[in-house]
Amino acid sequence: MTEFNWGHFGLFAVLILVSVLTVVMGFIWFERRALARMQIRLGPNRTGPFGLLQPVADVLKVLIKEDIVPAQADKIVHWLAPIVALVPALMIFAVVPFQDGGLLADLNIGLLYVLAVSSVSTLGIFMAGWASNNKYTIIAAMRDVAAVVSYEIPLALSLVGVILVAGTMSMNGIVQEQNNVPLIFWQPLGFFIFFISGLAEINRTPFDLLEADSEIIAGFHTEYSGMKFALFYLMEYAETLALSALVATFFLGGWQGFLLPGWLWLLLKIVLVFFVIMWIRATLPRVRIDQMMSLAWKFLFPLALLNMVITGIEVVAWPDALPWVLIPVNIVIAAGLIILMSRNHKTGWGRVEV
Repeated sequence: MTEFNWGHFGLFAVLILVSVLTVVMGFIWFERRALARMQIRLGPNRTGPFGLLQPVADVLKVLIKEDIVPAQADKIVHWLAPIVALVPALMIFAVVPFQDGGLLADLNIGLLYVLAVSSVSTLGIFMAGWASNNKYTIIAAMRDVAAVVSYEIPLALSLVGVILVAGTMSMNGIVQEQNNVPLIFWQPLGFFIFFISGLAEINRTPFDLLEADSEIIAGFHTEYSGMKFALFYLMEYAETLALSALVATFFLGGWQGFLLPGWLWLLLKIVLVFFVIMWIRATLPRVRIDQMMSLAWKFLFPLALLNMVITGIEVVAWPDALPWVLIPVNIVIAAGLIILMSRNHKTGWGRVEV
């Protein structure tokens, strides 16, 4: 039996926590500045050089705010909800490899671990909605549960293709299998499904229905203030960082690169994915809840099944290694299926056109 290395665990736990908090604060500044550019305005530019200290000022402001709990709320659950929501988002990074072998735990079922842990944050959101004793927070919490249950299925099925091509569920093993070419070229349809489903699960635009101000005020955290609200705010960006890290690991080669150190390659890929997520926020309007559910069950779910079948046929036909000719073939198949499904998919405003 292998002896547990407490030094390794402690070092990586502190490294992950500090890295996530630092990068999240950088993401908050980066998003606000980039969105301002896209919307032809300035953004934060007074607190520190280029507004770099604005996230620090926001943290201090939230810390000194009064923590108000509704009189009829379930105070224990109300207090526990932000912690239950945030901790799973941090736990995902335990299996994300920063370099070859540079991770907290190289689990042989790391991909399954990610799928299991990522769903726990929904419990914290529902706890917040229920404990607040507010009908609007309950509606927002129920929307989150519906979204996670719906989008978890195509998201998990999209990763079946990754497992089939890589031949492993180890996160480090998946990155090592992308030594020659990133899996986004072998699995373009899987990447599309995973990315869209991930946006829906973490409630990012255009799926940010939990914060539909005109319908449900501020969503599940309406009755939260002070540090508890800050934890929910941190959870949102930690989940966005986790999604960016998972996309980079599963489909963009993770720490694989040349000249630069592996951790820096991973960071650059994470920033690239986050920029795309932020770009979507600046571009697309929010969808309705019926459109969101329709997209999951009538569009992404059939595509995920087709992607799984096509990948299975390719792996069985070429058990040793997939031929390079399949890269353009898979790209054409992915584009054709997306266009075909979009023209036949009906939503509240009509067809979803590409």
